[in-house]
Amino acid sequence: MRKVVVLPHAAEFHPSMPLPPLHVPQYLHPHPAMLHQHPIYPREMPPHFVHQLPPPQMYSEPDVPCHGVSLPPRDERATKPQEHLHRRLNASSSVRVSRSPPSSPLKGPPPAPVHNGHNKSGATPAASPGPAKPKLPSKTSASPPPDRENADVVTEIRTVMELLSSMSKPTVHSITSCSADLSWASPAGVRNVDTPSAQAPLILSYELAFSQSGTQGSFTPVYVGGETSFTLEDLRPATGYHVRVCSSCGSVKGSPSEAAGFTTQSAPPDAPAPPRLIVRSKSSLVLQWKAPSDNGSKITGYLLEFDEGKQSAFKEIYFGHSKQYKIIRLSPSTKYSFRIAAKNDVGMSPFSEVLTCCTAGSAPQPPAPPRLAAAGVSWLTLEWSAPCGPASGDAHTYTLEMEEEGTGYGFKPKHNGEELSCTVKGLRRSTSYKFRVLAANTEGRSQPSAAVEFVTQPDKPGAPSRPALKAPAQPHCLRVAWDTPKDGGGSEIKQYVLEMSQSDSGSPWAVVYSGPQREHVCEGLEPGTCYSLRVYCQSAGGQSQVSDVLLGQTAPVPPGPCQALQLRGKAKPREIPLTWAPPVWDGGASIYQYTVEMAESAGGPRCPLYQGLETDCTASHLLPGHSYCFWVKAANQAGWGPLSEMQELSTAPGPAEQCGPPELTLKTANCVLASWEVPACNGAEVSEFRLEWGAAEGALTLAYCGPSRSYEARGLLPATVYYCRVQAVNSAGTGPFGDVAMVTTPPSVPAAVRLVEVVGEDTLPESMPGPAFSCLALQWEEPCCNGAEITGYNIDYGEQLPLSVGRTNHCVLENLLPDTTYRVRVQAVNSVGPGPFSTALKAKTRPLPPEPPQLECVATGPQSLKLKWGEGPSRAQPSGTTQFCLHMQASADRLMCIYSGPCHTFKVQRLAEATLYHFSIQAHNEAGVGPLSTLYSFSTSRSPPGQLKAPRIEQLEWNQYEVTWEALPPMRGDPMVYTLQLQRGREAEQLYRGPAATYKWQGVVPGCDWRVRVCAGRKCPDSGELWGPYSPSTSLPAMEPPGPSEGGPKATAREGGTPRTGRAITDEQFALLLLLGFSTVAILFAVVIQYFVINV
Repeated sequence: MRKVVVLPHAAEFHPSMPLPPLHVPQYLHPHPAMLHQHPIYPREMPPHFVHQLPPPQMYSEPDVPCHGVSLPPRDERATKPQEHLHRRLNASSSVRVSRSPPSSPLKGPPPAPVHNGHNKSGATPAASPGPAKPKLPSKTSASPPPDRENADVVTEIRTVMELLSSMSKPTVHSITSCSADLSWASPAGVRNVDTPSAQAPLILSYELAFSQSGTQGSFTPVYVGGETSFTLEDLRPATGYHVRVCSSCGSVKGSPSEAAGFTTQSAPPDAPAPPRLIVRSKSSLVLQWKAPSDNGSKITGYLLEFDEGKQSAFKEIYFGHSKQYKIIRLSPSTKYSFRIAAKNDVGMSPFSEVLTCCTAGSAPQPPAPPRLAAAGVSWLTLEWSAPCGPASGDAHTYTLEMEEEGTGYGFKPKHNGEELSCTVKGLRRSTSYKFRVLAANTEGRSQPSAAVEFVTQPDKPGAPSRPALKAPAQPHCLRVAWDTPKDGGGSEIKQYVLEMSQSDSGSPWAVVYSGPQREHVCEGLEPGTCYSLRVYCQSAGGQSQVSDVLLGQTAPVPPGPCQALQLRGKAKPREIPLTWAPPVWDGGASIYQYTVEMAESAGGPRCPLYQGLETDCTASHLLPGHSYCFWVKAANQAGWGPLSEMQELSTAPGPAEQCGPPELTLKTANCVLASWEVPACNGAEVSEFRLEWGAAEGALTLAYCGPSRSYEARGLLPATVYYCRVQAVNSAGTGPFGDVAMVTTPPSVPAAVRLVEVVGEDTLPESMPGPAFSCLALQWEEPCCNGAEITGYNIDYGEQLPLSVGRTNHCVLENLLPDTTYRVRVQAVNSVGPGPFSTALKAKTRPLPPEPPQLECVATGPQSLKLKWGEGPSRAQPSGTTQFCLHMQASADRLMCIYSGPCHTFKVQRLAEATLYHFSIQAHNEAGVGPLSTLYSFSTSRSPPGQLKAPRIEQLEWNQYEVTWEALPPMRGDPMVYTLQLQRGREAEQLYRGPAATYKWQGVVPGCDWRVRVCAGRKCPDSGELWGPYSPSTSLPAMEPPGPSEGGPKATAREGGTPRTGRAITDEQFALLLLLGFSTVAILFAVVIQYFVINV
């Protein structure tokens, strides 16, 4: 069996939209084949346009999306009209209805009157004014009329509404004082069934509403959605509610279900309002408060707490039924804080806001005179302290009075308030004022304080006049002067500051003078330069603005020397082209002429060569290969500058002539001095000489190249023949080599001894003549003799004369100092003389046995001592050679070794506390064992007590506890004390300190996180108390406060029995309770009015 469901789309439903009339067709989404169009949904149009929509498009079963919910199967009579509707849709598939939204009523004529879905002319609603629709094809005889189709759609919508209106009332469960869980079932007749996959299910939405005024009252929606359960929250305790639910499918909404009622449970009372102060005196306060909402359970009492005027934790002062209480035995002029809480059978309410009030007192004492905090040009900031005395804790009002000097009006009030400081504005600069302050409270006003006098600050001075030149400008100085400012700001000018800047270069301003004078000579200036000058002044009131700028220029001077002349290009045999650069400094004026002078020598007569403005010229008619001297100078409007540096230039030279044979002179066996004469230079000086040297005449190599006329050949071999020749070179070229010279070197002293080293006794042919720490054994290799046989060796090892030995390669040095470094050198001797010493060898003798180090104690403990000696690391080093042996005195005549090793620290353990021990130390190394040190005495410290076990807490009464802990025996005769501490979160408070091992605690109102812990301390006679660690903390057990009547049979029965569970009351019972409550309140109001109004 197949079904066709014609429903609006569920996504367009909203609870706020009114249910459309049954004769108006609903708007549907377009067919999936028409998704390229842009439909307009009902939510995008005003509500009064909904009735103008065209008839809905009928889709076949495969076109309807599946959402998981379907209609229940119907009987055969209900399904036949649907099958008939499907056949009619298939037969009229060629008919399409326009899905464009209607045009706005402002753009077209109003729609024709409609009656039961048709206008008077018999046309369908689609024929009403709106967008043009496509032309319909000719109808066949099988197509039903349009009126019948609309009637079938309305029938289907009514059927769905009947199903949606069959909702059962919701079920209420899990009721608390402020919430309730609700659940409901789907409408009767709508359930999940197995249907073909192409059949479209229903999309149901539920609207849950509640009411506090019964079933006939107004219901407020609280939930809209597809779920079948919801939790109501934020409900009032002990209040009756009614809930109902209705279902909807798209824009079709069913009737609400039957209302289900429930009542929330009772709760602790609400937080009361803060108490109100009625009467106060110096020793008492009368407070009154109002009853808060009881939340369904009668209030059984009120708990009043205060802080005892110490701004500390609150303590209980009253608990009872009365709503007024008088607190007595209070201190005068003291602030107290109060708070109130209400209690019923369910529990205790939160505390109210804190009320802070003060007892009556006396008038305050005269305060101290005001103090000056800050001062300005037109204002003074004063501050003062609160008055001392009995009323110092009261709230005070202060009055600041001021008297201006010379006015004769006396003191006038300038400030009145509770602040302890005040800024008086609108004052005159550099003026003296007198001030005094008075204090007042609720009891009266004090006498004024002593008057004090303060002066306002002076103002900034005005700008000085523009600086002016007082004398004609000089090349290196300017003399300027200025006048004082017109407005001094009320104080004397302390100093003037003159600033200067170079105008052309744009340099920053720099201070050139600072002082009290009004004129200054600016020195060290550059000639012909423009400078900017300005001035400002400073006084006690501050710094003034800068004056106008003065532009001044120094006088110019002759220019500086030109740069040295340079050769322009290459010199010719008879011409020298010259060029030069202008002077670096032009003297402050432009250059207009240059003069070049020439001479054959530096001291010869000079003649002018060129005058003009150009910076180059040519000297002609010169001799080839000849040198000339040139100078240049510049001139400006101030005169001629100095000559430049002399420049000596030459004409083109020629190569030099052949040199003669060099003259060879023997200086030593390893050194020969070769010298030669300078040949003819042919117009160009010789720039360098080249000397070739060699041991064979046909194999000479270049040994020297330079301008010197001599060369010293070093590193030659003794008794050897050498050859040499010289060649001259100038700027024109290289000359030929000269004749060859020959020389033979004589024999020389031996070469330096190599490989001098210290050897052991086993390498020597004989044994050591003395002890090892006073001898050194040396060995070396024989050097080259340089043409003469070696006859012996000299050994230098100190300040004394060298030691001479025969022709041997070893020696033993005796009678040396132990642990001493010697610098040993060895030289060989032959018939010519002693040779050079060898490279110095640093040799060290063995040291003497070490001395004992200084012993000290670096850390002390009850059972250990950490000892340290010498300077070195605490741990052993792999390369250490010195060992240490630490001894401890075991008896009066016996020492016991407790450590031996290279370390410099050792920790002695397993000692007794507060005991004196004696130690000694000695050191030993390769040289032997050193002496034993003197005895050192060190004492151990006292040990603190150990950690106690967690204390035990026992509740004696409902607000009284007894705390006990374990007691420790005295430690070596020292008594023990204990400290009991209370932990409230992160705060800690000491409850007890003494020798007892128990403590009773009364008046306790514990919180949820209160814990106690204890620690033990040792009372030492010489060092005070030594405390151990705290024990683990113990939580306070839960406290069950007694009922309104303590000790009565009802309270005992309630404490021993189980708590009664609340049960819901009916509406009649609730109304009776409300009537009784109103009657009780009216009687109480009548009694209060009778007592306070009529009787009083």
